Amino acid sequence: MNQSFIDLLTPFLPNLGDRPLTEDSRLHDLGMNSMKAIDLLFAIEDGLGVSLPDEDLNDTTFATAGSLWAAVRRAGAAEGDHRAAA
Repeated sequence: MNQSFIDLLTPFLPNLGDRPLTEDSRLHDLGMNSMKAIDLLFAIEDGLGVSLPDEDLNDTTFATAGSLWAAVRRAGAAEGDHRAAA
């Protein structure tokens, strides 16, 4: 995960506290819910210039920070956006 992604994701996780965000961090446990996920999708589009495809809009993608990062990287690579691919 790159720092831009971590910085973008952290405000959506009210239960994170002072703990570090890792690829194994379970988003639901950290306060992610369906409404925040929708807002996060818009933030990813605005901040990283990446739109997740419909097939990635599921519980598996949003299970952990790492699974969401993997989807963002795939979508960024497919769109030719190097900001998300780094």
